[in-house]
Amino acid sequence: MSYSFLDNGVEYIKGVGPKRAELLQKELNIFTYGDLLGYYPFRYIDRSKFLKINEVKSDAAYVQLKGHIRDFQMIGSGNSARMTATLNDDTGEMELVWFKGFKWLKDRYTYNNEYIVFGKPSLFNGKFNIVHPEIDDPAEDKMSFTEGLQPFYNTTEKLKNRGFTSKGIAKTIKLVLGNAKGIIHETLPEEIINRLKLISREESLFNIHFPSDTQILKKAQSRLKFEELFFIQLTVLKQKNVRLIKKKGHAFSVIGNYFNDFYHKNLPFELTNAQKKVIKEIRADVGSGKQMNRLLQGDVGSGKTLVALMTMLMALDNHCQACLMAPTEILANQHYKTITRFLTGLDISVELLTGSTKKSQRKIIQDNLESGDLKILIGTHALIEENVKFANLGMVIIDEQHRFGVAQRAKMWEKNAIAPHVLVMTATPIPRTLAMTVYGDLDYSVIDEMPPGRKAVKTYHFYENDSPKIINFLKQQIAEGRQIYVVYPLINESETLDLKHLMEGYDIIVNEFPPPKYAVSMVHGQMKTVEKDREMKRFADGETQIMVATTVIEVGVDVPNASVMIIENAERFGLSQLHQLRGRVGRGAEQSHCILVTGYKLTAIGRKRIETMVRTSDGFEIAEMDLKLRGPGDMEGTQQSGILDLKIADIIKDEKILKFAHQLVLEILNDDPLLEKEKNSLLAYQLKLHQQKNKNWGLIS
Repeated sequence: MSYSFLDNGVEYIKGVGPKRAELLQKELNIFTYGDLLGYYPFRYIDRSKFLKINEVKSDAAYVQLKGHIRDFQMIGSGNSARMTATLNDDTGEMELVWFKGFKWLKDRYTYNNEYIVFGKPSLFNGKFNIVHPEIDDPAEDKMSFTEGLQPFYNTTEKLKNRGFTSKGIAKTIKLVLGNAKGIIHETLPEEIINRLKLISREESLFNIHFPSDTQILKKAQSRLKFEELFFIQLTVLKQKNVRLIKKKGHAFSVIGNYFNDFYHKNLPFELTNAQKKVIKEIRADVGSGKQMNRLLQGDVGSGKTLVALMTMLMALDNHCQACLMAPTEILANQHYKTITRFLTGLDISVELLTGSTKKSQRKIIQDNLESGDLKILIGTHALIEENVKFANLGMVIIDEQHRFGVAQRAKMWEKNAIAPHVLVMTATPIPRTLAMTVYGDLDYSVIDEMPPGRKAVKTYHFYENDSPKIINFLKQQIAEGRQIYVVYPLINESETLDLKHLMEGYDIIVNEFPPPKYAVSMVHGQMKTVEKDREMKRFADGETQIMVATTVIEVGVDVPNASVMIIENAERFGLSQLHQLRGRVGRGAEQSHCILVTGYKLTAIGRKRIETMVRTSDGFEIAEMDLKLRGPGDMEGTQQSGILDLKIADIIKDEKILKFAHQLVLEILNDDPLLEKEKNSLLAYQLKLHQQKNKNWGLIS
């Protein structure tokens, strides 16, 4: 089975060469013929129809005309210079306009030739014109796209300057396809193709680029969408089988003193039914002798940390160590404080290791870890440094794992001969379609129940000029002994505009809440860690009533007395982030409030986000809406996973195809878990090629 043709470098295509090939690689990540054929159009325009000039109407998106071009004229000079010409047919005339490329225009077209003119018509002074029309000479241009649907490709300015306009890309693809007949091999078994009535891979590639009509285009799209989603499912679900069949894990057969002493003496409150269910699922996993790889999902405050601690205690009962890795020092500190508080009175050694840990303390931690005296280590990415060596690491808890790079997570496996069990925790609700793709190789647990006594946070939408009402409400809350967060957007830590906005907001708050009656803290990402921690501690200790901050407080601060969250410019946040911020309040027994402040000019998406937040506190519903509004490419963490770099499928619009692909893969793998049977040899081969191109980090949660 030879795939050598599609593996050829694009520099070998006629008219491309090394320099233009380098540009294609840098700008579009296109290295081979196969990459080029996998660069699909983003839209199509019907070029089979011709209009007469007198048939052109103002609502036409694009028109295609035939006629003679004459009367070239230069008008104006300098930056305002333009060239015009007149297109004539037997029904009338229309002006053509160019604002650049004047030098070669006049000499290129002759009066007695008939040309095909294509473009977007616009009305100017009561007459139609076309700006920068696309012009073809049917006699000269053998690659004219005047039949069927014309493809349009995304391109860049650098590529356009080297001839790779949308039409230039199309011509290059047509050239490759012209040489590809009969040598584009199938990627799916004949049984699947026949069962699903799919067109061949070769036919789908020809017709995704140059379809003769919409019917064949739909067939090509269906085939390629199914194939893309099918191989994603096959990758993650087969990887799960490899882990379950070949990866040996610690068998935690004992539930002993560490777990039982904590459960009977230190458990701070009765576990919810959801927590009990999750702990039962984890116990079954870690007792099986297979390596656990489980995703634990639950809203902020649902009790994930308690479940994580009880999971670590199972490791201790079986003579193993445990660690918890958090993405920030603030969150690592929070976990350390919470866990040491939970373990008060029990003889269990717990340490914190972050970038701020002093060298002398770091040495003590490393020695105790290597000797096995240190049982639980909590920290940031400092845990994966080479000199951090465990005696016998049996359980790894990763909090908000999408914030870690995949290579960082991979290093956790180098800590032990036997792969440790992994529990990944997230407070970001994951839509089922995303869970099926990105997290398909993980087992899945959900804490969908809040601890008793927790009241739902009331959410309101106010506009900027409602600030007097908001200020009065805040003063009333402070008088009742409550504390308040005021959050400003800071999309990028280097954006001085956003920082200025934060500082102005801080000044306004201090002006409205002057000392000594009130005290205000401020935290943002450009502050040193020591300063940040000091300000957060002041707020947590009740020394300040208001915390003005950026999203650095999205994770890490647990202040039960804080009952109000004000989010300024709320329209600039994604839904999941708004939901996370809202989760910072509502941690105590008092009624909590979240106030979303926006300007009057809201986009349709911005308005939908705000309406959703006011209407519901269901994290899963919010996550589904966020996915619909933002798309999977924008979802936090999916880009670095590398798995959702979809070329043609859309996991929202193509959810039915995704679900069908998922079921079909399960059917295949239930019969042949590792794709070892002869009938699945093509799938095994294709999967190997797929994994070579996209390094699989499935083993690292």
